Amino acid sequence: MSRLKEFRTIMNSIKSVWEKDKKAAIVMLIGVNGSAYRLPGTKMMMAEDAEMAGTISGGCLEGDIYGFAEKAIQEATPMLKTYDLSDNEIWSLGIGCKGSLEIFILPTKKDDEFWEETDRLLNKDEEFSFILEVPTGIKTLVTKDGEIIGDSEYLPSIVYESALQSLKSQKRAEVLKWEGRRFVIDAIRPSQRLIVAGAGKDAIPVVELAAKAGFSVTVLDPRSEFNRERYFPAATHLVELPENINSENVKGAWWVIMNHLQSRDEEALHLALQSNPKYIGVLGPVSRTQEMLLNIGEDLIIGEEIYSPVGLDIGAETMDEVAISIVSELMAVRSNREGKSLKGKVKIHV
Repeated sequence: MSRLKEFRTIMNSIKSVWEKDKKAAIVMLIGVNGSAYRLPGTKMMMAEDAEMAGTISGGCLEGDIYGFAEKAIQEATPMLKTYDLSDNEIWSLGIGCKGSLEIFILPTKKDDEFWEETDRLLNKDEEFSFILEVPTGIKTLVTKDGEIIGDSEYLPSIVYESALQSLKSQKRAEVLKWEGRRFVIDAIRPSQRLIVAGAGKDAIPVVELAAKAGFSVTVLDPRSEFNRERYFPAATHLVELPENINSENVKGAWWVIMNHLQSRDEEALHLALQSNPKYIGVLGPVSRTQEMLLNIGEDLIIGEEIYSPVGLDIGAETMDEVAISIVSELMAVRSNREGKSLKGKVKIHV
């Protein structure tokens, strides 16, 4: 599974390269055995003149990969490359990740209708499956409605069914082998929508960090002088009172409530609870949140339905530290983790 927002950024980088009459390739991590920096499905862009966007290994391998990407681009031919990072005698780099990585390099063409359709789906912000046959580079998209886009005549029915199923449960890109052929199936899903209720100064680092962590952030605050692009460039803006918003329009969102005005926090909490939320975090002490729930007529268990005080216990004091605490908890809940130290843990990605 890959994040749609990240793929869209890569696609935008490719289009930017095309506009300069240069050629580009998508570089995709398709297999990991052992420890690695990123999960299968991770993508980046490499183009002529060593232009790059995104990262596969955190900087360890990109320079070497580029040499192969440059050749693939020049020859307009897909390329498969394997790295064994446990072999320090070859690399002499002392790389921290000791896994084996399989990387697929796929040159792109500006006039290819497939990439136009990929870009269209990415901008619709709807989930779909991205399928590559390795090493041929035959490529297909399967939408959430079952529509097939691309090289459909080369797509076996078993791969098609697996692609549809991946949209429901996939956690990372997978390789399916069928009659001697290999297909990479990567479910592309939209980012979780996070609504930050409150446009105070302390919300600025929360919004910034949450956007960097892959959330699609909306700031909810009726004060147009604060709820604006100048302060929250990475967010969309709902300049409204919570009581004026239809709960259906914010259905299934994540919430961080931090207005610093109890009456408005109560309005936001009431709206959040009516909208089938994925997560609600409330800034401030438990006693305040309990009073808010009493005032809006809700009898909920804090610590189960509501995270209060919001954030992980990391000793945060400053606004930036509190933002780190809050976004760390969001990431932990999103990944179904407990937010504990990695100390002594053999496997990080599960």
